[in-house]
Amino acid sequence: MPDFRATRLTIDPTAYIAPGASLVGEVSVGRNASIWFNATVRGDMEPIVIGAESNVQDACVVHVDRGRPTKLGDRVTLGHGAIVHASVVEDDVLVAMKAVVLSGCHIGRHCMIGAGAVIPERTRVPEGSLVLGVPGRVVRPLSPDEIERIHANARAYVELSRAYRDGLVRVPREEAE
Repeated sequence: MPDFRATRLTIDPTAYIAPGASLVGEVSVGRNASIWFNATVRGDMEPIVIGAESNVQDACVVHVDRGRPTKLGDRVTLGHGAIVHASVVEDDVLVAMKAVVLSGCHIGRHCMIGAGAVIPERTRVPEGSLVLGVPGRVVRPLSPDEIERIHANARAYVELSRAYRDGLVRVPREEAE
């Protein structure tokens, strides 16, 4: 049995890890990536790599299986409550809120996995696909505008994480109105 206390974290100094996020085991977090409140990233049996400018939002779970690491490419967004288990998610992908990617999947570049979708084990999603439903099915190719939305979302989270990392200034409610 592995010693889970032997956490081996490699976190780029530009990355942001929110209070309450849990990173365990062998986890690498890339440049300008962010792991948000109450997210769990468990590289306890195999490594997890989170690419540059990716964001793992509140209450997400990223885990592995024996012999199956997890890799999130660059500019990947995992929406609130999403789960990615022992899979590869290539660059420029949005896995929307509460979506689940089960073990052994491979999600190609420029894909969007719709909110609440469940991607069955060992599914290969072709590059540029929109996937919806339970079980998740490719419904059509993404448009150029949708691909740009994936990029814009990643950029927005890089900026938001910088604000948090650098220390947000709270505005009293009466001044904000």
